[in-house]
Amino acid sequence: MVDNLSKKKWERIGSVRRAGVLAPLFSIYSEDSIGIGDFADLKLLINWTNQAANTIVQLLPLNEVGPLFCPYDSLSSFALEPMYLSLRPFAGKTGDLKKKFPAGKSYVDYGIKKAKLDLLREIYLKEKNLKAPAFQKFQKENTYWLDDFAIFQALKNYHQGRPWYEWEDKYRRRDAAALEDFRQAHKEEIGFVLWLQWQLYEQLRGARAYAREQKVWLKGDLPILVSRDSADVWQHPEFFKLEFAAGAPPDMYAALGQRWGMPTYHWERIAADGYRYLKEKLRYAQNFYDILRIDHVVGLFRIWSIPVNEPLENKGLNGFFDPRDEKEWERHGRQILSVIVNSTDMLIAAEDLGVIPAACPNALEEFGIPGNDVQRWVKEWKIKHDFLGPADYRKLSVAMLSTHDTTNWPAWWENEAGTVDAGLFMRKCGDHRQINFNQVKDKLFDHRRSKHGRLRWLNNVNSVDKLVAILGKNKEELKDFIDLYENSYREKEKLWLQMKLKGPMREKAGSEILKAALKITLDSRAVFCIQSLIDWLYLADIFKGEPYQYRINTPGTISDKNWSLTLPLSLEALLKHRVCKDIRQLITKTRS
Repeated sequence: MVDNLSKKKWERIGSVRRAGVLAPLFSIYSEDSIGIGDFADLKLLINWTNQAANTIVQLLPLNEVGPLFCPYDSLSSFALEPMYLSLRPFAGKTGDLKKKFPAGKSYVDYGIKKAKLDLLREIYLKEKNLKAPAFQKFQKENTYWLDDFAIFQALKNYHQGRPWYEWEDKYRRRDAAALEDFRQAHKEEIGFVLWLQWQLYEQLRGARAYAREQKVWLKGDLPILVSRDSADVWQHPEFFKLEFAAGAPPDMYAALGQRWGMPTYHWERIAADGYRYLKEKLRYAQNFYDILRIDHVVGLFRIWSIPVNEPLENKGLNGFFDPRDEKEWERHGRQILSVIVNSTDMLIAAEDLGVIPAACPNALEEFGIPGNDVQRWVKEWKIKHDFLGPADYRKLSVAMLSTHDTTNWPAWWENEAGTVDAGLFMRKCGDHRQINFNQVKDKLFDHRRSKHGRLRWLNNVNSVDKLVAILGKNKEELKDFIDLYENSYREKEKLWLQMKLKGPMREKAGSEILKAALKITLDSRAVFCIQSLIDWLYLADIFKGEPYQYRINTPGTISDKNWSLTLPLSLEALLKHRVCKDIRQLITKTRS
């Protein structure tokens, strides 16, 4: 990790084995929160992090979101989300907002956004200080994106929230005279957006400064893509391939693949502009973070592109990789990655999950960029079909039990380990034509223990030969079925042996089992071990009922349960909870 492009960044961070916590800001709250966690609450989270012997706080993207409140489908790669602005500096002006939107419900009531904005608009009109030197400096330093974003937001309000590609032609096509006339007619609304972004900037910078005082590193998250209905695309349509929607091809976890909907990039045009768009994103993020995670980093090498006129029900089934020429992938990705690493002082980390061409991990290692090692997928997939031990994790990686897009670890253990995706298995049967799913399902799967769209193998299907006999074809024709079987049959039993727990394998994920799973990642070679706050807190026995319900996001679905889960305890209560001591002991025994 020393002799690479990231050498100076590692020297600043320190290439020691660290533990950390991933905490979506909307999931946490304090006794002073109004409706949702805010930037002031980060200080309490940092205190908890310190108390539990963690030294990294990882956040989901904090960019302003659209109507689905998805942090990876933002209205801007720059602007921060106003819901997260703390109202504490405006104490005495919040009225009964706290009563209308109490924090600590099971899920966030996103009505808080409009309520906060209405209140902040009133405060701005009464107390605006547009000539404050700090405000003037903020505007001057962010001319690349800030003014256009403010006009975009004002135009969006003017068009009753409709996407920019449905606006009047003169605004959609950014006619300079029309925009100037609009600016003059809506100075107050535009000024409010500018002021609001300044307030957010100051508060998040303050949280970062506090983290540094406490010797905690803040890790941000930069989505690789941005919403089709975003200020970025409106401002720079030439940088985007609007005729395509990004997604992911079918795999063993998503039978039809995924369609995210965001447009893909015209990288050649971004490059022709000296990559300024990319560099400006990094420059602004550097105000807030010490480490920056690049989401879906393989998309820099090649990205699954789906024609926008493809029926939505086909999801990611009928797409292609862009660039189309596989020989171009390595050059393409390495060029963009080198620009990223050389354009910032932040340590770059990467989300490199899924089906990854060899060029991607090779480049990450060469550039000193840690990828992700998620325990359930850290396996030898080809021969032994078993979990790798701690010594076999990548040294240059972030080890973890789960991600924001997966089930938490207890839910995986109880519902998914040892199973296959029902939709994928049915589609494969259809692809083979002569395999009737309804005729083989009862011979292969235990339906009493199959839940949430997963099929659990019957114990007596205990060999490839039995699988082949039930499916009624020869082995050469069934390679895909055999691969599914070998990498999932008795999966729980295999991990149980690695966890070295006493007694027979247990189906329920109690704290003893979770602690053993955590210990594997903490013992691993991985330089960082960052667990979701939910996985850490399952040690505390504070989550009641089915673990499957405690999920941040279910990819490929639209639900008010996505991106809105909150913790059962306030940050103040967590700071007093005995689990802090338990986590501290676990970390100090393994990471010191």
